[in-house]
This record gives sequence, structure tokens and C-alpha cells, in this order.
Amino acid sequence: MAATAAAVVATSLAACSSDDDSNTVDGASPSAELPPGAFAGKVASGEPVRIGLLTNEGGQAISQPETREAAEAATKYANENLGGIAGRPIELVVCKTQEEPTAARDCAQQMVEQNVPAVVVTSTGLGSIVNPIITGAGIPYATALGGSPAEIMSENSFVWTAGSNTSQAMAAYGKEQGWKTAVAYSIDSPAATGSLERMGGPAFRANGMEFELITIPFGTPDATPQVSAGLDKDPQGVLVYGESTVCTSVIKALSTLGSTAQIIAPQTCAAPDVVSAVGPTAVEDMKIFSSGDSVSDKPESVLYREIMAKYAPDTSTEGYAVTGYQSMLGFVRAVQGLTGDVTKETVGNALRGAKDIPLPAAEGVTFTCDGTAIPGMSSICGNKMIVLTMKDGVLTDPQAVSVVPPQTSGQ
Repeated sequence: MAATAAAVVATSLAACSSDDDSNTVDGASPSAELPPGAFAGKVASGEPVRIGLLTNEGGQAISQPETREAAEAATKYANENLGGIAGRPIELVVCKTQEEPTAARDCAQQMVEQNVPAVVVTSTGLGSIVNPIITGAGIPYATALGGSPAEIMSENSFVWTAGSNTSQAMAAYGKEQGWKTAVAYSIDSPAATGSLERMGGPAFRANGMEFELITIPFGTPDATPQVSAGLDKDPQGVLVYGESTVCTSVIKALSTLGSTAQIIAPQTCAAPDVVSAVGPTAVEDMKIFSSGDSVSDKPESVLYREIMAKYAPDTSTEGYAVTGYQSMLGFVRAVQGLTGDVTKETVGNALRGAKDIPLPAAEGVTFTCDGTAIPGMSSICGNKMIVLTMKDGVLTDPQAVSVVPPQTSGQ
């Protein structure tokens, strides 16, 4: 699995030509505009359709309520403007996985017992636990991100973006930059470390780099000892994985120790509370690997911020909320052609027939769920992700990057 994933992204960044407009999100437009008909006022009516929603919150180590809040905002928007699903309003059946195996398993079983016609997952590192239970019951499983083999290769699983391959794409970036050594600082959670050990580490090594994983216990206020140990390897690049506490403690330590290594991280480390705690200088030029563009003046990005401002005004749009928004609104868009009964069978058929669906918060990026987006990963519907750069404490310059298999890249 790891070798396949590594091969898929071996040319993910290097294979992108600057002349290919389909792979690059341009700079901000002079005037921000919404997509045509974005707030059409097509209100859903009738008996609600109950859709499962699994969220990665409530746990001691990892809790990201913003992903649920964004998914709920997308749902309210869809009910008031897109006619919900098949003209009926969406009613969410929410379960918080706590990012803990027992709770996650219980959530998946609840979805089966409730007989929901689909489950949307905002984000989880426990896909290997929840996905088989849900898809095994014939219930479609939909998410913007999914890293476990179960999520990316199950018959009833649908993953909108190639952001599922974050650590592998980071490895491709490191190769492009000529790194010899990379060190990952990760929250000491099986969900995070398991992914890095199973997929990230092999991808870095396959791209010719030494790779070391150093764990940071949840709640560590000062990660200087662990960070110092990693810097002894003289890495050219460092990965920072975790929620805001770990991001803050690691980035602070890197700054204090005078590290010149390039920092790369998922969007959790771009949250405003992290930037405020470490200071803009500490995150200058940090590369953020994301599934979405939350900052540009492109119509899809503007729509994201407008929806959040209207339906979840107290939730920051700059952190990980965008994944919950993408998961939910991507699902709604993918089943917009559905009419009649809303069952797990009709929803599954609608998702399998989804073609060229605009990915929320990612202008110009689409997904098609015919199993061909990334060879060997039949459940992934899209082959792009977005890389942003921190400048003066804010995310800038979103670049949509194709994940192209070496055998088909032609380069």
C-alpha cells in the first residue's frame, strides 16, 4: 500500500508545468465574485433525509469541532439554496468519534443501526475502523480526505480529493527540493503516527531521503527536547503533524533553536491560534498541504467564506474547517441529480455516476467517481490537492497540484 501510494505521488509536484493553467490557482482577482446562482434560494421541503455525519472531535488528544461546524454550515446552505437532497431537507445524524478506536467503532455501528442512506466523514485517522463497518452494510461513505486502504479502495467509499496522499505529496515536494533528510514531528496518536509510519515514511525513503519520526505527547507545552533531537539529523525539511497544541509547541521550538529547515504541515498548523502563539516570523514561508483554498478571491473560495460567515460566523475559516465543508458540500453536489427515494442504493448509484463535480473551496478543481482518478486507489475521485504558503502570518498563493502517476505523466 505504501509503495503504491509513494509511486502515485512520485511526480506530483515536479510533474506540474507552470504553463498548465488547469494545475495552478492564479492570484487573487481584482474583484471577488461568487459562483453564478450560488444563493439561488431553492428551499428544500418535505420529510427530512437523515444523513450520518462522523466528526473528529471530543477526544483528549484530538478534537476539531470546526470540521463539524463547517459541515453543518454547508448543510444549512444546501437546505436553503440547493433544495437539499432530492428536494428534501438534510437532517444530520452527528456522532463524534473522539479519534479513539472504541468511540469510532461505536459511531460507525450507530450509523448502521440508524440505517442512514449515507455517511459523510469530516476527517478521521481511524478510517480503517469505521469504513469497513459502514461500507460493509452497503452504506456509502463520503469524505474529502481518506488515508487508510479501506477508505481509498472500498466499493462504497468515495473520497473527493488527492489530499488523502498528503504525506506522500510532501515526500514528492522534498525530492523536488533536493532534500537528503526529513524529520516528522507528530502528535503521539495512533491515527497520526500510524499513517506516517505506514505511508509517509516509505514515501520519503522511496524518494531517496532519510526519514525519522519523532512523537510529541499531547499537551506538551515545550517540545524543545524532542525537536532538538530531530535537528541533530540536520534535516532540510521538517513535517509537523498534530492539532494546534502540538503545532504550536513544535514550531516555537524550531524557531527558538534557530532551525533553517523548511517547515511543511497540513492545514491544522495554519490555524489563527497557532500563528498568534508562535508569531508570523516563525511560520514565514511554511508550506501548507491542503485539500482546499480558503483564502483567495476565486469564486469557490469566496463562496466558502460567505457560507461560513452566514451559517457559522464564529468559526475560523483559516484552519481545518474547510475539510468538513468540502466533505459535506461535495456530497450534496455529487447527488444533486438524485430524484425519488433516497436510499443507500440510490445514493450509491448517484455517487458512482458523479462526473466533473466542482470541488468546494477549490476553484477549477473537479472530481469524478468512476474509479480512474488515481490508478490503484479506486475510491479516490480527484487527483489534485492544494499547496499554500504562509506570508506575514496568513495563507497565500494557493496552487492546485495534480497527483500524476509516473507511468502516465509523460515526463
